[in-house]
Amino acid sequence: MLGAIGLDETHEAAYRALVSVGAADVPALARRLARDEDATERTLRQLERHGLAAQSSGRPGRWVAAPPGVALGALLTQRRHELEKAELTAALLAEEYRAAAAEPSVHDLVEVVTGAAAVSQRFLQIQLGATREVCALVTGTPVAVTGTENDAEEQAAARGVRYRVVLERAVLDGPHGLTELSAALDRDEEVRVVDRVPTKLVVADRALALVPLTGRSAEPAALVVHASGLLELLSGLFESVWRTALPLRLGADGVGEEGPDGPDPVDLEVLSLLLAGLTDASVAKQLDLGLRTVQRRVKRLMELTGVTTRLQLGWHAYERGWVSR
Repeated sequence: MLGAIGLDETHEAAYRALVSVGAADVPALARRLARDEDATERTLRQLERHGLAAQSSGRPGRWVAAPPGVALGALLTQRRHELEKAELTAALLAEEYRAAAAEPSVHDLVEVVTGAAAVSQRFLQIQLGATREVCALVTGTPVAVTGTENDAEEQAAARGVRYRVVLERAVLDGPHGLTELSAALDRDEEVRVVDRVPTKLVVADRALALVPLTGRSAEPAALVVHASGLLELLSGLFESVWRTALPLRLGADGVGEEGPDGPDPVDLEVLSLLLAGLTDASVAKQLDLGLRTVQRRVKRLMELTGVTTRLQLGWHAYERGWVSR
C-alpha cells in the first residue's frame, strides 16, 4: 500500500512490524518477518535513511518506528512535490511538441523532384489535386512537361477548377501553339500573353507550387513548394505577370452585331493573334493561311473600320468588342 511513496513490500512489512510492537531488536524482528538477521538489519538501515525507523537511545540494540503521521507525511509531501514538477515538465514538453508540429521544418516546405518523368508526374498531380484555381506561367521551351501531355488540365477544368494562364509569345509560334490555345479557351480558361515570362510556374490553390530548378542542359528537376513565404512570393510573381499580360480570345463572340459585312471567325482569330504580337507570317502559319490572305483580311478590316493604321485597327477592335480587353 505504501509503494506510491517509494516503499517496497519488504520495507513496508518491517515498518508495520515496528509500529505494532513499538520496539524490537534485530533477532526478534527477523523472527517476526521470517527473514535472516542480516537481511533484516539491511532493511532497518534503509528505513532509517527514509526517516521511518531509528535505534533506541534508551535501549541499545533495539529499533523503534518513527511516528507514521510525521514520517509518512513527510514522504507524501516530498512525493507530491516531485509529481508536481513532473506534471510541469510534461506540460512544457507537450507545448514544445505542439509548437514543433505547427511549424513544419524547411525540408517539409520544399521538395526537390529530379528526372523528367518525376517532374511530369508531379505536375499532373498538382493539377489533379487542385480544387479552386490553377495559375500557370508557360514558356516557349518546356523541358519535362509539354501541353500535349497534360490531360490533367481537362480533368481539373471539368471539375470547375479555374485556370489562369500566361503564355510567352513563342508558345504561339510552336507547332501545336494555336491548337492548344483553342482547346484551353474552349475549356473557358483565361489566357493572356507576354513577350517573355520569367520562369515556368504552376500554383494550385495558393497552397502548392511547382517551379523548375535547372536549365535545359542538365537533368530536369523542379521544386515543389508548400505553404510558406516562398509560396507567397511565387504567387505574387504570377499576379505581377498576369496584370501586365494581354488577354487572348479566339472565336466570334458578338460577330452578329456587325451584320453580314462584319468580321468572320477567321478575321477575329487574325486580329487576336496580331494583337498578341505575332507577325503576319506567324499568323499565316498558325491559321494555315497564305501570307497574302492574312494581309488582305487585315486590309479589309481596316477599310471596314475606316482606319489607316494597324494601331487604329486594334483600338477599334477593342471598342467594337471584336477582341477581349
